[in-house]
Amino acid sequence: MNISMHAASAPRFVAQLKALDAILGKAEAHTTARKIDPSELLTARLYPDMFAFTRQVQIACDFAKGTVARLAGVEVPGYTDTEQSFIELHARIAKTIAFVESIPAASIDGSEGRDITLKAGQRELSFKGLDYLTAYALPNFYFHVTTAYNILRHNGVEIGKRDYLGA
Repeated sequence: MNISMHAASAPRFVAQLKALDAILGKAEAHTTARKIDPSELLTARLYPDMFAFTRQVQIACDFAKGTVARLAGVEVPGYTDTEQSFIELHARIAKTIAFVESIPAASIDGSEGRDITLKAGQRELSFKGLDYLTAYALPNFYFHVTTAYNILRHNGVEIGKRDYLGA
């Protein structure tokens, strides 16, 4: 049995982004119930040299939209990284899900051998589609979603594995 490039990417991004959105809702409720300034969670980090929670969510969204766009051979939509509230992060996730779902499966399937080139900081990276998806995009996407989850959990938000999995 083969798995398609679409099946390995777009539905996985959407499912995990929906779980992240639900976790965001729990974080928001946590700040309200405990009378905590939301910026305490939005700017929280696991370690001083790591990105803050808000940036982790932004990067997860960037990997989801960028991956499906590159695999489909379409322009990657640019988002400004100006979110400073739970409402704005919910909107970014929703916009990302809408974009990912707008790409037809047929545009992604068959992209295993597509040449993918992108900038990562000062470096230019080149991949074939399958390697880009499996060795770069998915690991990075899950890293940032997991780090966002861990920041919230570390700060007392009552979330668990079922929340992360979207169960």
